[in-house]
Amino acid sequence: MNKDEKFVITISRQFGTGGHEIGAEIARRLGVKLLDKQILNEVAKRTQAVEDAMEKIEARNPLWRDDFTNFYRNYMAKAEYNGAEQDQTSHELFEAQCAAIKQIAQKESCVIVGRCGFYIFKDHPNALKIFVHSSEDCRKRRIAEKYGLDLRDAAAMVVDNDYSRELYTKTFTGCDWFDARNYDISLDVRKFGINGAVDFLMKCIE
Repeated sequence: MNKDEKFVITISRQFGTGGHEIGAEIARRLGVKLLDKQILNEVAKRTQAVEDAMEKIEARNPLWRDDFTNFYRNYMAKAEYNGAEQDQTSHELFEAQCAAIKQIAQKESCVIVGRCGFYIFKDHPNALKIFVHSSEDCRKRRIAEKYGLDLRDAAAMVVDNDYSRELYTKTFTGCDWFDARNYDISLDVRKFGINGAVDFLMKCIE
């Protein structure tokens, strides 16, 4: 990646790795836009048809996460499903987000956290695609501390969110979330910590 030209950095991450914080700090150091919740605002302005679904999905409240996980478990198991309208709305949301992300990236360099950025920019000539991961034990302890939970509840959040992200990626991109071939760099933050991971990635970028 050449940071002297317009570039895109995508960060995919397991839940509880601090991937968002890493992305935000990289964007700050490089002086470029961070795309995460900003994408939702962009989509809302352009796609009225999916605004309600977007708010429900991106709020990521427990009820929606359960619905999402249960729905796609059935979907992947080829169970009978008659909710074509909901499925279509989800795909419309994904396509709308892709279009909004691409439009922003055409205008300026940016760091994208999540949103299957690795897939959206798989053929981009100046993109760096990063996957941030760590052990489940490390992540559940971080989540427990961050949200004031016991380790059992934190572990459930880690498993649930990872499963949802994996299914989301597979459903909308056809790619395996854990396939190293999707990324240029795969980083275990357990060996670095958040700040150390940012320092390491900045050295790679520079």
